[in-house]
Amino acid sequence: MILAIGAGVGFLGGMFGKGGSAVATPLLAAIGVPAIIAVAAPLPATIPGTLVAHRRYRQEGFSDPRLIRWTLAFGIPATVAGALTTRWINGDVLIVATDVIVALLGLRVLIAGVGSPEPGVDHETPARMAAVAVAVGVLAGLLANSGGFLLVPLYLAVLSMPIKRALASSLAVATVLAVPGTVVHAAMGHIDWRVAGIFAVASIPLSGLGAKLALRMPAHRLERVYGAGLLLLGTTLLVVR
Repeated sequence: MILAIGAGVGFLGGMFGKGGSAVATPLLAAIGVPAIIAVAAPLPATIPGTLVAHRRYRQEGFSDPRLIRWTLAFGIPATVAGALTTRWINGDVLIVATDVIVALLGLRVLIAGVGSPEPGVDHETPARMAAVAVAVGVLAGLLANSGGFLLVPLYLAVLSMPIKRALASSLAVATVLAVPGTVVHAAMGHIDWRVAGIFAVASIPLSGLGAKLALRMPAHRLERVYGAGLLLLGTTLLVVR
């Protein structure tokens, strides 16, 4: 069952520009993996998985080096701070928080879409990029994921960025943000390496396939699929729980 979850999460992560930990956590918990292990164990597979997917987007010219640098500069310290905070928060609370955030972000993208930036207005200012990075970093560390599931909708909503460029940049950032989160949670004894290894075997190769499919979709359709997928998954997991 862990292998099947890894395959599905890897595919969706590559398609939707994220590492997949936010999706994997509630699914692993649903099959009986202890809560804090379900939170942390998928994180190590995020690093190679997002690298594989990002490579496909970069080959098509969608990566944004400037945005990636700004996000990492503010996101890395925020991720460490968020991860350390989990010492005082119950794992079950983190899982429910993951479900709620996934559903709300999906609803936001599905209803509002990306929208068109105002002519002559630069939405990708340093202040906006830094704010997105800090918000994502703290929650990424807190929820033991690489932040990709938060980055894309915030890139879309706050920076008015085209969706494929948002997905590409999110994957690059997720690769790096997964490192401090993995180190901190491993030091705290939250990672079951057997679960992490089984998960990685399936998730890494499928992430490249997911990215390939997303690149073939028209942008407007990809937005709707992205929003509907997050809303459906988050709502279903909350109901089942």
